[in-house]
Amino acid sequence: AAAPGVWRFGHRPRPPREPDRIPGRSLLSGALISFLCGWLVWSLCFNGYLGSYWLWPLDLLTPASWAKGDSMPAVWASNIYVLLFTALLVVVFGRLGRWAEIHRRWIAPALSRVWAEIHRRWIAPALSRLRSDDAAGTQPAPEPGADPVEWPELRSGGAPDAAERLAAESRAGRMTDVDHARISRAWQSVRSRPERLPAFTDTVLRQGAAACAHPSGARDLPYRTAPHDLVARQVRLGTVADGERNPYERRGAGFALSPELLGTSLLAVGPPGSGKTTRLVRPVLESLCLQALAGQAAVVSVGAAGSVPATDEVFDVVVRIGHPESAHDLDLYGGTTDPDEAAAVLAEALIGDLAAARTAAGARRAGTALAQLLGPFRAAYGRFPSVPELRELLDGSPAALDALRAALDGAGETAQARELDARERRSGRSDDACALLADRLALLDRPAFAGFFATGGDSRPFSLRSLEHPLRVRIDLPERGHAEASRILARLVLAQFTECVAGRADRSLFACLILDDASDTVTAEALRGIQRLRSANAGVLLTLRTLDDVPEDLRSALLGAVGCRMAFAGVTTWDGARFAEVWGKEWVEARDVTNRQIIADEPLTRVVHFVRRLVTGKAVTSESITVRQVERERWSASELAHSVPPEHAVVSLTTVRGEHAPPLLVNLRQ
Repeated sequence: AAAPGVWRFGHRPRPPREPDRIPGRSLLSGALISFLCGWLVWSLCFNGYLGSYWLWPLDLLTPASWAKGDSMPAVWASNIYVLLFTALLVVVFGRLGRWAEIHRRWIAPALSRVWAEIHRRWIAPALSRLRSDDAAGTQPAPEPGADPVEWPELRSGGAPDAAERLAAESRAGRMTDVDHARISRAWQSVRSRPERLPAFTDTVLRQGAAACAHPSGARDLPYRTAPHDLVARQVRLGTVADGERNPYERRGAGFALSPELLGTSLLAVGPPGSGKTTRLVRPVLESLCLQALAGQAAVVSVGAAGSVPATDEVFDVVVRIGHPESAHDLDLYGGTTDPDEAAAVLAEALIGDLAAARTAAGARRAGTALAQLLGPFRAAYGRFPSVPELRELLDGSPAALDALRAALDGAGETAQARELDARERRSGRSDDACALLADRLALLDRPAFAGFFATGGDSRPFSLRSLEHPLRVRIDLPERGHAEASRILARLVLAQFTECVAGRADRSLFACLILDDASDTVTAEALRGIQRLRSANAGVLLTLRTLDDVPEDLRSALLGAVGCRMAFAGVTTWDGARFAEVWGKEWVEARDVTNRQIIADEPLTRVVHFVRRLVTGKAVTSESITVRQVERERWSASELAHSVPPEHAVVSLTTVRGEHAPPLLVNLRQ
């Protein structure tokens, strides 16, 4: 167990720090002086310069006949008393000189490093050879319940044969951390549904470590760029800086992210080149892809074409919007069959960034206008319209509307015909949203996107409703030459993700959306969707170059909607002010030191002060210290803008259970 964000593998909590840490020079000089004083007292006593007073306890506790005798009991009593007296001097002067602190600060770590090196070079190889000899000999094997490699949970759960096969695979080196996590996940499903036990045992006996494989057949990623711990489901991103700005118990500890943190969503803000993609997005994406191979997560990565930090073989589905060789298409309606739901999501993507759509009335009018067209079209043709067909309907094309009405009449859909009539009556009014929707939809009705967003025929649209399965999905946005269309598609994916994962029947898989560069993507409705993800075992990771890429009235709401916040080196002071506001203040101890020069009146004191001034170069002063409790910002805007070193970030964390970690300065290089 550890605090939120701590890399748990090999973690050892730091001991509590003394209130006042003594400087090393003062500690060493005090220890040397106490040693010399103890040596002096010991020498004076044993050479008789202090008389025989120190021997009085020996004379009082021993018989009088031993006082001048050379008998063996007298010699033993004298030697024991001398040892006890010497030990007493060591204890007294050791406490005065703080020898224990010297041992804890310098000697113990040095001995620990020496012992670790000895163990690595000589002891560990010798033990390894002994184990191999024991395994080859006739000595009995260890108890299966005492070794995790023996899979004791399978043995106690009624699958000893499967445990033996997996243990053999582990000892032979054919099992990876992904295999272990995947089979452990499969065993959890067997525990919840015991009727699966025979099939599980049969699969493990036939396939060994490759049992219960991911549908892609992959058992690992082609490469890894960060340390991963699939037992704790963590990825290490760096080290908490060993500085005064961080709590003492967190300094030097590894910094890691896991689903329990990403489940509250994460926002990272930093200028280009600060390390958002290489130091944050890439390791987190790797971790979630590994967890997907283990059957524990589903991940969707969205970014500009060529900017996603992973190759095609890492993913199960790659959607290249606008690329003619793309094997998959994006479902414009999110795989739903409900016209109202499809209309709400599509309206959010098309005009959710406009100020007119941030009000409840504006969003409702846009969603109603689309629903009045999508519902009749689906009732008439059994599918939703493609982009060109929907654009014609939004433009009010008489031919398209007449054909739709005729199809409705032929199908006997009178209710949907009334919806279409209501749409025609409202068209042309000043508050009608169809004209604005048609203008935005025209950005997707371009020759570059011909053949995409199709709803019939041989199209292969990918829907985010597939996230009930451990999928690895990458969506490339056509940012070059189609920047506005890319923003619409990014808002569409975000809206579909928040809608689909909240409606999953099976929420045991952690679902995460990684949106690299969420500029002009965050809307009021998106924030409401992000806040619902925590209870749906899902989260989003958003990166921004600056908070100015978010509408001003939504910036504070965005920082409040996410539980984890990262400010990279180089943020502006106005961005830093927003982070400083959300991180709040804390009570700290302020020490005011006042120095006052001492004016001596006696001649001897003046001479001493004069000599001291010649030696030190400073006047003799008296120091007055005032200690106060004051409330100050954890990180000020100026400190965030100018005091964060390169390849560092200030991070605050919140878990899905509500545990908090204060803002920490993290070194992302280590």
